[in-house]
Amino acid sequence: MEKQIYEIITEYYPRQNIAGIKIIRNRIIIELTGIAENPEITILLKNKLQTAFSQYKSSIVFTQEKQINVGVNAIEKWQINGVKKIIGVASGKGGVGKSTTAVNLALALSNKGKNVALVDADIYGPSIPTMLGYEGTPLISEDGETFIPFKEYGIQSVSIGSLIDRNTPLIWRGAKAGGAIEQLITQTAWDNVDIMVIDMPPGTGDILITLSQRIDFSGIVIVSTPQDIALIDAIKGVNMFKKTGTHILGIVENMSYFICPHCGQQSDIFGSHGAQQTAQNMGETFLGAIPLEIAIRETSDNGTPIVAVAPNSPYTSAYENIAEKIINKIG
Repeated sequence: MEKQIYEIITEYYPRQNIAGIKIIRNRIIIELTGIAENPEITILLKNKLQTAFSQYKSSIVFTQEKQINVGVNAIEKWQINGVKKIIGVASGKGGVGKSTTAVNLALALSNKGKNVALVDADIYGPSIPTMLGYEGTPLISEDGETFIPFKEYGIQSVSIGSLIDRNTPLIWRGAKAGGAIEQLITQTAWDNVDIMVIDMPPGTGDILITLSQRIDFSGIVIVSTPQDIALIDAIKGVNMFKKTGTHILGIVENMSYFICPHCGQQSDIFGSHGAQQTAQNMGETFLGAIPLEIAIRETSDNGTPIVAVAPNSPYTSAYENIAEKIINKIG
């Protein structure tokens, strides 16, 4: 089938511009790179695919190759004192529960006996202060040079959201935003941190590239829902980090399924096993699935994360299972 898809694509676009073909459930995802889209040709291609594979829908994604220098000595890494290992939690798009995953994953790592720090680097949508219950409390610097991290639920944390009013939009270009994140991470008095978790901005933009080049990551966790459109962006995120030489720890499927509290029946609202299949197709590790559960949303909104307040719940177990896999991967 994949060979036939290649043959159809090359009727319309050069073979050298085919970056990848993924078949996920009932959808064919084609990535074309290094070429501008011709909308009329794309329509013809999609119609041809629909005729050949009537049971499948098709998505055609055009990506622009970025020239990224990933040499070891090309870019100086940020010096982050008091921290042993750093992992990033990222997503190809917003709205998939990345920050909720980052918070509960940090707490799950702490439950595993690790001294954990959490950095909110989602500079355009910081939500960690709300989720950890210190929204509206400013960061403190006793010496005028170094921030004192918040300590909530046994983990250290800082957020750009503590430096601005929650209703104030940050209209910053990449260089200024990157500089603010650098200051936040490197000028905080971290206390003997085993694992730092960084909640990354969504997407694949300039700030993500800066962070992946400037921070010595042990690996990145990609968060997605099972929904096709989210998986397309998750694939882009994985490929972007690979281009910068950043190791992928695996993929987490958030909002994986819903269990009806009345009848106990499972509903796959956003699809079934999409992230797991995507991880398998890309040769990446599937770290685990987190259900769509109102208690996870409510506890996050209330500043009392589910892992902290419901240690014996199946949801906490799900996060802790993912944390265990990450610990084993980063050593």
